[in-house]
Amino acid sequence: MSHNPITTHILDTSTGTPAADVPISLFKLIDNNWQLLASGKTNKDGRISEWNDDSWYTDLAPEQLFSTYKVAFDLDAYWQSHPTPAFYPSAEIVFRLQDTRHHHIPLLLSAFGYSTYRGS
Repeated sequence: MSHNPITTHILDTSTGTPAADVPISLFKLIDNNWQLLASGKTNKDGRISEWNDDSWYTDLAPEQLFSTYKVAFDLDAYWQSHPTPAFYPSAEIVFRLQDTRHHHIPLLLSAFGYSTYRGS
């Protein structure tokens, strides 16, 4: 597998703009414990398509990737540069990778709420 099977982005729905410079961490559930796989910060488009360490999946067969994952967003880092204080200092999205399709995990964000969906 040549490309990371998991990507994400953040859109600030209160302004209609991407959320840049948000620290994000990717974890995998192994033996009931979360293992850090990679981390990064969103770019000016609010996206992470390349994590700081993509080596965790490069030598695995696609079916070996099937597991439970978590994407953790440090929202305080984003809201500190805005006049509106954050109600949610962080968000965690837990999901299962159960097939070989690409998994895009977007976060729609405002000062007092957030939502997500399975992206493409």
